[in-house]
Amino acid sequence: MRIAVDNKMLHDENAAQGSDVFSRDWLDSLKETWNQEDGLAEQLRMAHFNAIVAFGLLDEDSPRAFLVIRDGEVREVSTCSDDEPDWDLRADRTQWECWLNDPPGLFALGMAFTTRSLQFRRGNYPAMIKDPLMAESFKKSFMLMAEAYRRTSHY
Repeated sequence: MRIAVDNKMLHDENAAQGSDVFSRDWLDSLKETWNQEDGLAEQLRMAHFNAIVAFGLLDEDSPRAFLVIRDGEVREVSTCSDDEPDWDLRADRTQWECWLNDPPGLFALGMAFTTRSLQFRRGNYPAMIKDPLMAESFKKSFMLMAEAYRRTSHY
């Protein structure tokens, strides 16, 4: 309950700052964009990827966005969860906004991981990036996040 209250308060602060990063509208758009992407669900199904994936800011205790992925499809999205994520990706607000406006490739993501501007609080980046299906899906997820951001932003 406290997470939901804190996240709601944090999202209200975001709205005041004019940011759509991790908004409910963005999550809904991401779910739709993800599930319409040709081949992505199949790639993830072949990799046996079923997970709760969370996104958030480096300086916060709790993630701000959650995707429940089953059989490669996003089944649920939310701004809070009682379940522990399998993957928890964190970056600062400026970095997320940069990626949402200009999605990174695998090299840029690798550099971000190496310099710790992208941190995995949960999940195994080195193992994931060695699997071609997972690596391609990971890169594609950033492209889809950016597309969802463009659909919901007012810039």
